[in-house]
Amino acid sequence: MIPSAHTSRAQHGRFASMTFALSLLIFASSLTAAPRLDVPYVPTPPDVVHRMLEMADVQPDDHLIDLGSGDGRIVIAAVRDFGVQDARGIDLDPERVAKARANAEREGVTDRTTFEQGNLFEKDLSDATVLSMYLLSTVNARLRPVILETMAPGTRIVSHSFDMGPWEPDEFDTVNGARIYLWIVPAQVGGRWQLTMADGEQATLMLQQNYQQLHASADRDGSDIAVTDASLKGDEIRFAIGLDQYVGKVEDDRIVAADGSDAEGWHAERL
Repeated sequence: MIPSAHTSRAQHGRFASMTFALSLLIFASSLTAAPRLDVPYVPTPPDVVHRMLEMADVQPDDHLIDLGSGDGRIVIAAVRDFGVQDARGIDLDPERVAKARANAEREGVTDRTTFEQGNLFEKDLSDATVLSMYLLSTVNARLRPVILETMAPGTRIVSHSFDMGPWEPDEFDTVNGARIYLWIVPAQVGGRWQLTMADGEQATLMLQQNYQQLHASADRDGSDIAVTDASLKGDEIRFAIGLDQYVGKVEDDRIVAADGSDAEGWHAERL
């Protein structure tokens, strides 16, 4: 039988409706598809987790953020084993976040742990005192300027397996072949400072900084002053002039004398 024009139009209409419905289904599926992950999920062994937290000198009053937190083991260990009162995990994979929350509930630490789904580069990390991660070198390279520019001096950064390129670690260790790196965010001290020394005399202090590496020199009335043993750890700066050890705390554009300094009452202002 030859189909009528009416029948062909009806079949065409049904085909168009089915095509539109399929398009809607594909679109809806794309909205709920798992995000593309920049870092594959590989869990950190428990002994490495413990050593990472130990190297970072994690204390109860710390706020720890774990990047790429996976099943939540670092966040949970920080609370359960080191007594941290506040720990947060960030992961791009919603399935991992759900698993981490379930693990935290099983361990009884949900009151002190938080797990968030999202891109770590879109999160505010500035309130962390400890930042832990098991990412890739390429991701660490993107993170490096964020850490140095937004995180407070003294913040401890601990990484499993991957380094920070030209930023040398303050401490390095291996556990069963696994590499662990620790950095302490340095204060930004490079430049010229007006130094008031212990005897009240003033000089110009020049600090050349490469991450936490420091070289110091000084000048008073056109004459060089020998400055030796310059070092920087977080917001603590140290150097020696003659036999006097100068220990100071960096407070933005000011350095004030700190405990352990032979030169009492010294200070410096950024020029």
